[in-house]
Amino acid sequence: MKIVIVCHYFPPEVGAPSARIYEMARYWVNMGNEVHVVTCFPNHPTGIIPEEYRGQKYQHEMMDGIHVHRNYVYATPNTGFIKKTLGHISFMISSVVISMKKIKDPDVIVTSSPTFFSIISGYWYSLRKKAPFVLEIRDLWPAAMIELGVMKEGFITNILEKMELYFYKKSDALIMVTQAFKKNVVQRGINEKKVHVITNGVNQEMFYPRPARISLDDHSELKDKFVVTYAGAHGISQNLGTILKTAKALKKEEDIQFLFVGEGAEKEELMETVEKENLSNVTFLPSQPKEHMADFYNLSNVCLIPLKNIELFKAFIPSKMFEIMACGTPIVASVEGEAADILKKSKAALIAEPDNAEEIQEAILTIKNDSELNAILKKNGPEFVERHYSRKKLAEKYLELLKEAQRRKK
Repeated sequence: MKIVIVCHYFPPEVGAPSARIYEMARYWVNMGNEVHVVTCFPNHPTGIIPEEYRGQKYQHEMMDGIHVHRNYVYATPNTGFIKKTLGHISFMISSVVISMKKIKDPDVIVTSSPTFFSIISGYWYSLRKKAPFVLEIRDLWPAAMIELGVMKEGFITNILEKMELYFYKKSDALIMVTQAFKKNVVQRGINEKKVHVITNGVNQEMFYPRPARISLDDHSELKDKFVVTYAGAHGISQNLGTILKTAKALKKEEDIQFLFVGEGAEKEELMETVEKENLSNVTFLPSQPKEHMADFYNLSNVCLIPLKNIELFKAFIPSKMFEIMACGTPIVASVEGEAADILKKSKAALIAEPDNAEEIQEAILTIKNDSELNAILKKNGPEFVERHYSRKKLAEKYLELLKEAQRRKK
């Protein structure tokens, strides 16, 4: 098959959307398919395009057998709704004007959100090429923006929701990342027969238990400590201020050090809070390449998975939890809903109430002080993801859905 994937985020950018698409595409290539990814020049979340990509409107490169078509984007930091939206719109236009003219005769078009505007690009291309339009939904948008307080419910959001449902109905297959997302769209009138769930998973060739291969020479405060790590976006969705409250409460535990790895709209404010509160037990590191994240997970004694306490996030499953489990690192997750259900089933995590610093603190100390429990959590994680969340097995299932969409279109 000749598969075209339209997506805003792709490596070298880090994060769940880029990792999912890259891993799926890599496995599909290994299965004998020709895969083209239409994306923009990397700039998330800092808004800075790497030097090797600057000053160009288009670039084609090969990445592990994947044809990567990079297009112009209005690069902006992951702050400010209007600027971010302009960036998304710029890619929507450039992908249509530049990349899609260069890819001939696709068998299927896969469009992955976020963002919303790339869906328009993929749908237009599928119409032009008379190819099946497979839509992958990772966020219920604009519902997430409304619940987070980024957008107010009204005329504009009503239009966006109607557009959202329009594209859902026009898709030949609809891929959701959680069962809760599937339930949501079916309740809103989408034909259940075309809605499928392909969860996030983990590449166990990259993420597995092993000694960390990173130097701590520049971060002596982490040496010989019980390291509690949060790795990922530093944004409003994670409400990391709660983790800083936990760190403040545990400051008296001199052998515990908190490590934050990543970037995001809230990072500067978080760093200011640490300085103001004199939280010497907190270390910040910039975003790291995907291939280095297994080292940070293996370095850690506990990894944190927090989500803000809003109703919509009960339908979310943070993909990093599969990577952390694969490394055998115990998890403290302040989540509810489907993610909490999976983690409870895994027996590789302790669950705290979202936004509850005291419960997070108690869970960290429980793992630290109970060596028997600690060993059980470490053992259960890798075994659980191997059985249920192998990226390779998920890619095989996904490919069969693409083939079925192609057969129905003929």
